[in-house]
Amino acid sequence: MKGCLVLENGRVFHGDLIGATQQAYGEVVFHTGMTGYQEILTDPSYAGQIVVMTYPLIGNCGLNVRDFEAQKPWLTGFITSEACDLPSHHESEGTLADYLAKQGIVGLTGVDTRRLVQTIRQHGSLKGYIVAQDQREHLVAGMTETASEKGSLFPALPRDTVKRVTTPTIYTHTKHGDSHVVLLDFGAKANIARSLAGIGCRVTVVPATTSFDKIQALEPDGIMLSNGPGDPQDCADLLPTIRRLGETYPMFGICLGHQLIALAYGARTEKMKFGHRGSNHPVKSLATGQVWMTSQNHGYTVSEADFPAALTVTHRNVNDGTVEGIAHAELPVFSVQFHPEAAPGPQESYELFLQFLVLIRERKGQQLVYAT
Repeated sequence: MKGCLVLENGRVFHGDLIGATQQAYGEVVFHTGMTGYQEILTDPSYAGQIVVMTYPLIGNCGLNVRDFEAQKPWLTGFITSEACDLPSHHESEGTLADYLAKQGIVGLTGVDTRRLVQTIRQHGSLKGYIVAQDQREHLVAGMTETASEKGSLFPALPRDTVKRVTTPTIYTHTKHGDSHVVLLDFGAKANIARSLAGIGCRVTVVPATTSFDKIQALEPDGIMLSNGPGDPQDCADLLPTIRRLGETYPMFGICLGHQLIALAYGARTEKMKFGHRGSNHPVKSLATGQVWMTSQNHGYTVSEADFPAALTVTHRNVNDGTVEGIAHAELPVFSVQFHPEAAPGPQESYELFLQFLVLIRERKGQQLVYAT
């Protein structure tokens, strides 16, 4: 079936519909990774978004349950230049189109993704619809009306995304380990908990809105703040709890968790023009000068305007100089904008989990010994 993407600036991109047949609406963003489409599909950080893949062929390895980052996808649409319908991999359990249809996600393939990405880079992230071809005229006609009517045609996106994607209950991910880490789930990728378990931690996952007292009752040795979707300032009600946790336990934040730590200690965040989404973003450690290639997925960044003295910038993006890591000057609290747990990779920054474990062991009066 013929379909198209209609952007709020009036641009239309044609293709073929795959997956679910209903209409899709969301913020249109692009991802530059060559691999990892299955992890991208199931990353809760994409809640409410239509994801455009810049790599031309997607789906050639099929999909399998083992590599999911969440039990279900939260994105609203998926766009490719070409979608493989004959995957070849020994673990493949189905095609990309089959998976999208089963999960109720609208896909659009055969799109000139190069021109689409150029449009987003020029205008910034835009809201848009994926619709069947025969629905296009209605949208385009509506866009010629007054500004108020156009605004109702492309309404603001929901701002409660963290509370929609977080776990509804407290659960134990890993029962055994020398150190107990409580993971606050703002839309956590599964590999964060797996990575903590991999360094010998017992992991308990809790909802984003869990109170300090409930977390304290779990007797953690350290706190992990996960990735997640949306504007970090929508989580202002969670900041008092994060401050108390950081004053009590070693704390490590990733992506949205990084932004919330920044807000909790007086920094600001701001929306980027089109964000960082890909698996090849170079990040430099200001302490060592080492550069890591990193996986990233965020549309907001920590601003350095009125940057608080309590925080120190530890990492920067080599491409645009934006803040990629911070640490508290006095507390055992640090965070990074990128994903050290990234699956399928790169994994150059995985050592940050060991740095977190060092802080936990120091608090417990223990030493961490591991092979270099």
